[in-house]
Amino acid sequence: VMENQSSISEFILRGISQSPEQQQLLFGIFLCMYLVTLTGNILIILAIRSDPRLHTPMYFFLANLSFVDIGLTSSTVTKMLVNVQTQHHTISYAGCLTQMYFFLMFGDLDSFFLAVMAYDRYVAICRPLYYSTVMGPQVCALLLALCWVLTHAVALTHTLLMARLSFCVTGEIAHFFCDITPVLKLSCSDTHINKLMVFALGGTVLIVPFICIVISYIHIVLAILRVRTPGAGGKAFSTCSSHLCVVCVFYGTLFSAYLCPASVASEEKDIAAAAVYTVVTPMLNPFIYSLRNKDMKGALKRLLSHRRILSS
Repeated sequence: VMENQSSISEFILRGISQSPEQQQLLFGIFLCMYLVTLTGNILIILAIRSDPRLHTPMYFFLANLSFVDIGLTSSTVTKMLVNVQTQHHTISYAGCLTQMYFFLMFGDLDSFFLAVMAYDRYVAICRPLYYSTVMGPQVCALLLALCWVLTHAVALTHTLLMARLSFCVTGEIAHFFCDITPVLKLSCSDTHINKLMVFALGGTVLIVPFICIVISYIHIVLAILRVRTPGAGGKAFSTCSSHLCVVCVFYGTLFSAYLCPASVASEEKDIAAAAVYTVVTPMLNPFIYSLRNKDMKGALKRLLSHRRILSS
């Protein structure tokens, strides 16, 4: 007799490696990367909050992006670190669905915020006279709320569809967190609707923002090429360089993970790509913005010097 999903109390997370020696090494590496991610993104948020010169729409969304990166990493890596340390590689059924929800929501928010930040740069460079009106406080708040509502709806849809499935036995998830595809492989129900929604919604939340970013930068490049003042074009594009670097890292990882031919796909490749997407990219974002953005670099120096004075 097929058991329904309520009889499944837990799953087993395979993790990144089956070798105990490799697990301890990876534990140290991922713990260091997680701590660097937390520190870097918290510093970005504090620097933006403490410096009035950074109270602009671009840095408002950058602070939110840093918060989302913290959430994305924390929703996946913390459980993996605990499992490796305790050698108890299980996750409860409810915990698996909860982890899936937050991973999807924060991952989709990353994509949406990058698109909104590209639109902000488009308005600033191509429509500078209307910038204060188009990107006013109310518009920024509306865009932020819209991003959260849409990603919540997408994540909740996937989670509820997963909750209706039956799992005949407690199975091993071939991943270090509860991603949709490896969990679907364990179900003994008809997963046709789930796979259809993964394709439809997953494609939408990745491709649509990416197209918006590409269109925004096409207009930005064309506007810069029309500028005849010496040095003005380079100065305008320098405000976009850090955002463009983050976009390349983020979407480069995602497209290499999900758009590769089926013959190339493997569980090891999927796990490696997910590790880059959930750990490496959120860790790199603060470095990219702090190293390639003079305003951000100055704000961080002022923040750290102020903290040093207070501590002394």
